[in-house]
Amino acid sequence: MNIKHFFAAFFIFFTTLGLSLGQTGSGDLSKDKNSYLIRSASQTLKLEFYSPEILRIRCVWDKAFENEYSYMLKKQDWEPIPVKVEESNDDFVFETERMTVMVDKETFQLSIYDEHGNLLSGEKGEVASGGAYQEGSTVGTTKTLSPDEHFFGFGERMDFLDRRGKQVDLNVGRGLGRPHIVGAYNVLEANYSPVPFFMSTKGYGIFFHNSYATHWDMGASMPQALRFEAEGGELDYFFMYGPDFSKILYHYTDLTGRSPLLPRFAHGLHVGTYSGGTWGHEEMTSTHYVVALAQKYREKGIPFDVLHLDSTWRMFGKNGGSGATSFEWRETFKDPKSMFDSLYAMDVNMVGLHVRPRFDNGNYLNLLDQAREKGHVYPEDHNLGEFVNVFDQASVDWWWDNGVMRIAEIGAMFLKTDEGSAFGRKANESNKTGPTSERAVRLHNVFPVAYAKAPYEKFKEYNGMRGMNHTREGYAGIQRYPFIWAGDWPSEWQYFGPVIKAGINIGMSGVGYWSHNMGGFEHQADPELFARWVQFGMFSPIAHVFGMDHPGYKEPWNYGEKAEEIFTKYDKLRYRLIPYIYSTAFQQYQTGKPIMRALVLEHQDDYNTYDIGDQYYFGDQMIVCPVLTKEAQTRTVYLPEGTWYDYWDGTPYEGKQYYNIVTPLEKLPVFVKAGAIIPMQEAVAFDNKENYGDITLEVFPGRDAVFYLFEDDGVSEKYMEGVYAQTTISTHQRAENLEIKISASEGKFDPGVRNYILKLHLDSIPQTVLVSGKDLPMISIDSVHSGQKGWHYDEAGKVLWTVSEKVPEDVLTFLIKQFNDN
Repeated sequence: MNIKHFFAAFFIFFTTLGLSLGQTGSGDLSKDKNSYLIRSASQTLKLEFYSPEILRIRCVWDKAFENEYSYMLKKQDWEPIPVKVEESNDDFVFETERMTVMVDKETFQLSIYDEHGNLLSGEKGEVASGGAYQEGSTVGTTKTLSPDEHFFGFGERMDFLDRRGKQVDLNVGRGLGRPHIVGAYNVLEANYSPVPFFMSTKGYGIFFHNSYATHWDMGASMPQALRFEAEGGELDYFFMYGPDFSKILYHYTDLTGRSPLLPRFAHGLHVGTYSGGTWGHEEMTSTHYVVALAQKYREKGIPFDVLHLDSTWRMFGKNGGSGATSFEWRETFKDPKSMFDSLYAMDVNMVGLHVRPRFDNGNYLNLLDQAREKGHVYPEDHNLGEFVNVFDQASVDWWWDNGVMRIAEIGAMFLKTDEGSAFGRKANESNKTGPTSERAVRLHNVFPVAYAKAPYEKFKEYNGMRGMNHTREGYAGIQRYPFIWAGDWPSEWQYFGPVIKAGINIGMSGVGYWSHNMGGFEHQADPELFARWVQFGMFSPIAHVFGMDHPGYKEPWNYGEKAEEIFTKYDKLRYRLIPYIYSTAFQQYQTGKPIMRALVLEHQDDYNTYDIGDQYYFGDQMIVCPVLTKEAQTRTVYLPEGTWYDYWDGTPYEGKQYYNIVTPLEKLPVFVKAGAIIPMQEAVAFDNKENYGDITLEVFPGRDAVFYLFEDDGVSEKYMEGVYAQTTISTHQRAENLEIKISASEGKFDPGVRNYILKLHLDSIPQTVLVSGKDLPMISIDSVHSGQKGWHYDEAGKVLWTVSEKVPEDVLTFLIKQFNDN
């Protein structure tokens, strides 16, 4: 029986909107806007309905509710919604359009149902002690767990995807201890960017809105129960109903924010450098090395757009050493401004510098002393303080004016904000721990969010364009200040797979813009590992190459001709795919759905996808399957439901099956779904900030499909005000005819006149090709590539090529007739 109808038979509906709604047993209910308070002698439960699918649940014992600013939430206030309230002898019942919430008056245990009366989450049944609890300063709750329920999320986890039957601790930082192989490089403890959020295959998600360290038991101790708790603060969590994962991510990012678009050029290659000398080789650094590095990329025709100088650009100070920032250039950098000028003259679009969050004194700058004197460091109990107080706007302003502006005014356009985990925790590079007060413990996990926010917003204003920040640590809400990278994982095969898993997991946790160090970070990579990691890197949300191995530094020409050839091939392919990637990034901005997606995100009901941590969707159309084994000649892949094509040769495969795929070194297995429409630009060496030129549409027919090509100016935030163009591209199969339609561009941005080149995978030569009702002539492939209007069929490759011009307001329709109508 439908739960709504069942309870409506004997519940009394209260129409009053006053404070007192009723009192029975131990529960006393009152209302204020969309907040409902249920009180007992020792406990107060608050239910806040943010939308028909989003409920905030808060519980305190013998104290008032907190009213603190949240660094995790984007929106602090929500508009009221209709909620129907009913009461029986035993329960209060709250009903929205999508959920019904029952609260036991005696125990305050919750039962939450969907609109069809199906139990989503409960606290009664086999779990005798289910519901909210407090033990000392620890607060938590226990809920029932269904036998077929599985869980995904929790941030940048490198260990598992499906958390069913597992425990996890979330607290920003990586594994500690020596030797590194069992300490800092422990993938079980890696926590650079934890997110206290999960999605259940039952159709709901939970976001624990608490900044303390948290512990989660997802059926490990008791198969029929899940439990989560925090070391302090309130029991404060959001319950979200989907039921599909995409809708749950939409709700979660509605709360914590969605990734704003990075500049279009930031979807190209990012290069990092130690300027010729990593730690222990600082005397080898120079401005000349940096300029020569950029020149070499340009001379070799390897496209890139963004460059950052890592830690050795700056003088390691007198107090914090390599773990602090003096904003004083190392003496080996003779003329930094000329370096910036030279880089921008080579069409590098953005150059940034690495920093850490502590002030330091250099040889001539004493920023630490000044900041302490003026009260702009975070206070510490047994220390004068060193950390920039990113929680105080006046301190952020002082840090910007007196520190960051010294590099911004000569050319730096963004920061790489490193070591955000060192606030209130042992730092990676020293034995320092920073502030340890109770307040600092509470703020430890959100420090990286505030730390990324400060330069992101400051540089956005100063540069007069979209912001960008490159950071290592994060927590809930970090996606608002993109982007994040996976941390310092060694160049060894054993870490390659876990890094992929980290990207998949963080995507299921609301963070879409994510990167890693191609080839690993520390240690010299063997050329094969470098090549395989690069293939994955070029199909990551952000493509980023950087390493501290001296003297290789992950510069592609240092790993042999074959590795350089593979690097160049995949980098050029990525640049051609930017229209596809950038359009997907706009989808991410609109919906919270990440560029890099777990297979389970798209196939929630396919149990085969639950543990796949080495394959992922890249946008809607592609599945990428990196090769993780040295000297592997094949790898096993799983293709979900539908028909799939090998991207490289067009071989078809039927889905919901496993395949053994041949994987020569130069091949990254990539599969595209039937109906895929993949827009590509012409080859470029960098992003010139102009409109795309000719667009090639690579189409794999087989089912009706649609793609929305997004275009704007690429650098401003005008897209947030609707100043962009979207062009709908659709395919429609009709008997033996295939129609491909490029609709008129819609929006306030003019993408300009261009040729559309159709690259259609087709098994046989067509009878005729019509464009907007007119026959196209058959031409040579050279004529196609020169832009001549017409069509050509490649028998060997089984590809039809056509070219036709389109202005934005026109509709362009290709009709491919494979056989005569009769």
